[in-house]
Amino acid sequence: MVRRFGARLARKIARRSHRLAGEVRRRWAAFGALWRRSLQLRVVVSTLALSSAVVFVLGMVLQTQITDRLLSAKRQAAISQTESSAKTVERELVAVNPDSENVEAKLTNAVNKLASPNGDDQANVAAGAFEPVLVDGRRAAGGLRPTATGPFNDVSPELRREVEREQFTTQFSTVERASGRGPVLAVGIPVRSAGRSLQLYLLFPLDSEQRTISLVQNTLVVVGLLLLLLLAGIANLVTRQVVRPVRQAAEVAERFADGQLDERMLVVGEDDVARLAESFNEMAASIQRQIRQLEEFGQLQRQFTSDVSHELRTPLTTVRMAADVLHASREQFPEGLARSTELMVDELDRFEALLTDLLEISRLDAGVADLAAETVDMRGVVRRVVGSLRPIAEKAGVGIDLRTPGGEAAEAAAEVTAEVDGRRVERILRNLLANAVDHGEGQPIEVWLAADDHAVAVAVRDHGVGLRPGEEELVFTRFWRADPSRNRRTGGTGLGLSISLEDARLHGGWLEAWGEPGAGACFRLTLPRRQGEELTGSPLALPPEPPAPAGDQRGGGEREAGAGEPAESVVGWQE
Repeated sequence: MVRRFGARLARKIARRSHRLAGEVRRRWAAFGALWRRSLQLRVVVSTLALSSAVVFVLGMVLQTQITDRLLSAKRQAAISQTESSAKTVERELVAVNPDSENVEAKLTNAVNKLASPNGDDQANVAAGAFEPVLVDGRRAAGGLRPTATGPFNDVSPELRREVEREQFTTQFSTVERASGRGPVLAVGIPVRSAGRSLQLYLLFPLDSEQRTISLVQNTLVVVGLLLLLLLAGIANLVTRQVVRPVRQAAEVAERFADGQLDERMLVVGEDDVARLAESFNEMAASIQRQIRQLEEFGQLQRQFTSDVSHELRTPLTTVRMAADVLHASREQFPEGLARSTELMVDELDRFEALLTDLLEISRLDAGVADLAAETVDMRGVVRRVVGSLRPIAEKAGVGIDLRTPGGEAAEAAAEVTAEVDGRRVERILRNLLANAVDHGEGQPIEVWLAADDHAVAVAVRDHGVGLRPGEEELVFTRFWRADPSRNRRTGGTGLGLSISLEDARLHGGWLEAWGEPGAGACFRLTLPRRQGEELTGSPLALPPEPPAPAGDQRGGGEREAGAGEPAESVVGWQE
């Protein structure tokens, strides 16, 4: 019973300790975040820390000086009073017989005389009240307790030894009283009278001085706290005057960055902050002018490209009709003229593709491209693109391996649906596959398809020349070519990857590239399965991981043969 109760109590204490530790960590983390974000808090806390150190040092110095002055004045007055009292005792005992039996009574009378001093004694007024102790050291020489009047036990042995050696000595000590222990100043002086060795001790209570020192300490503490609060308020006020314009500038800069180009800072006065605001406003106005000039220039450029593309369509149509007539009659021409006719038709095809791409990229730049999204099976889209590019791949001797989720038996149940514009997605994949064929160096091309609950991804991997460091972003630049001397097999226009990137962004997706020299390149397209969702990751790595070894039962896939290869099942791949 006791053991179970102890175990429950231990678990309860552990839970509470855990919650308390969690709360402490949470509050500390919140304070750390506030400390990092707030310049004003850091300045105020730093000012308080430094001010606390200064106030503490000053307080200690003041307290030490005041205490030393009080005790020094008390000591001087006590010494003066002791010397005066010693003379009084000597006068009282000057005619006492050293062998008389009533010596103790004479000592008592002398002590009583000291206890009732003359009212005109200025030293007594300065030193304050005291308790006299008169000791006859004659018996002490024989090993007996000396004859003494007054609180003899309050005199320390150290002080008595010093006075017995004819030394005028002072000592601060603590004695036990009826009201408790209290500090005293003990002053001892040797007194010679009638052949006897006497010692006079005056005990001066330091209660008044202790109260004064306590009052000084309390005053210093209160004044120090008030001074710290005042300094904190001053630091907060001064810091706010500096930080507020900075915060306003940050807010204006954020709105300016969000596209509100008319935002400006308020200029007040002629100080440094006002000059900062004026400079910021001038910079904002200059940036606004440049942005508008760039927008106008870009608009003119897009309009020019669109107009030229439209205007070229009419003569191109006429030339196309004439070229088709010549091409149809090429067998009647001499061999050289027939070959020229074929070259002209090929270049006209490329010219038409270039005009189509220019018109498309003009619409994308102008922001007028529309997205006709519908639910489609990405497996069918990928298969159609692979089928359309297969003749070109076979001509180049390149095999295409298609890896999709599920096996042949589960094909109907393994649809990978997504809300996309099928036409644009097919265009993206055609561009990626055509690019892989051009740069694959005759090596097999892998096409991967994978999906999760939020995204679908397609990766096209070749094993050709690859990309040098830094070219992962350049490949999406318009008309950029890694090797201008390389012959194209697909008749590309140099705008395919740029249009593909814009199509991916139009879907709210990603188009990313990876490559290493000699190891090939990989392009990964990631799209959300539902329009409006924000991507947080991709179902495929970049580049995709190779299939698992045969016999691994984690999943299955399919492989579509490339040029001259029979189709076969690939086991071990999993989305």
